[in-house]
Amino acid sequence: MAKDSKKQKAKIDIGIGKDQRKAIADGLSRLLADEYTLYLKTHNFHWNVTGPMFNTLHLMFETHYNEAALAVDLVAERIRALGFPAPGTYKQYAALSSIKETEGVPEAMAMVRLLVEGHEACVKTARSIFPLADEAHDEPTADLLTQRMQLHEKTAWMLRALLE
Repeated sequence: MAKDSKKQKAKIDIGIGKDQRKAIADGLSRLLADEYTLYLKTHNFHWNVTGPMFNTLHLMFETHYNEAALAVDLVAERIRALGFPAPGTYKQYAALSSIKETEGVPEAMAMVRLLVEGHEACVKTARSIFPLADEAHDEPTADLLTQRMQLHEKTAWMLRALLE
């Protein structure tokens, strides 16, 4: 008996239909792109910040990009758990992200403003996915989104405080 040369995919039966899982995974792919773009921007600013607040911002940005590195993994793994491939290239992230790259090296407070905008963009993207997760009774995704929104809102607030 000849073996079938095609691998059979294991069926995903988690109580959420394929179309709903796809819609949620597509939203999470946009969030992943935002998270990764913000990670890269924060790391760039960590390397290149200068001025009287150098040490404070350098250390703060390091804390932020380390957290973001963990977050991108959580979001990507949720996409995989829903049964879809996670985007993982700069080209995909550039197409999916609502956060634009920053050209050159801005001054320190401009970096802070740009990071506030990036954190707020992540909140808006996460919030836009929430109704899909809620409708599908996808509590793990809803929990992930809630955690991401909470962290990004708090980080944006703390960064905004530096601008006052």
